[in-house]
Order: sequence, then structure tokens, then C-alpha cells
Amino acid sequence: MKQKWKWYIYILKCKDDTYYTGMTWRVDLRYDQHLSGLGGKYTAKHGVKKIVYIEEHEDFEQARVREQQIKNWSQKKKEKLIQGQWKKEWQE
Repeated sequence: MKQKWKWYIYILKCKDDTYYTGMTWRVDLRYDQHLSGLGGKYTAKHGVKKIVYIEEHEDFEQARVREQQIKNWSQKKKEKLIQGQWKKEWQE
């Protein structure tokens, strides 16, 4: 039986209180990469405090679309999502 991959959208809170949104199939590994400075230019520059949000998807394309959607949101809208005040099913 073929194993289904799961994809995760995650939001990191950076040391300057901005947010970084990414996608991975292994949150733990990707988080370690961000902490070590190898995760990406943004987190290397802004530093990482902690993971504040994780969302699971079974479809790669749906996960990619969702990642781009969240990346385009304002900091305030991301904070509502993190606090559970904005649901992924809600429209823009």
C-alpha cells in the first residue's frame, strides 16, 4: 500500500515579532533548519522565537495554495488565525 504524504503549513514567530509562513512535510526538521540559520533568508535575518501555528494537509497543491494565501495576509490577520479567531474555511 502506498503511503500518503502529509503536508504542513506552519507559522513561525520571529525575534522581531514578525511572522514567517512556510510549508514542509516534516515540521520538526524544518524548524531545526530555521533555528540553525539554514531555513531561509527571512528567518536567518529576523531570527526565530517559536512555532505558533501548524495546519495539516493531505494534498500538496492544496497546501501550496494555502501557504500562499496565508503569506499574503497582514500580520493582524495571521494573529487572528494563530489565536483561533480566523478559520481556514472562512473566505478572504
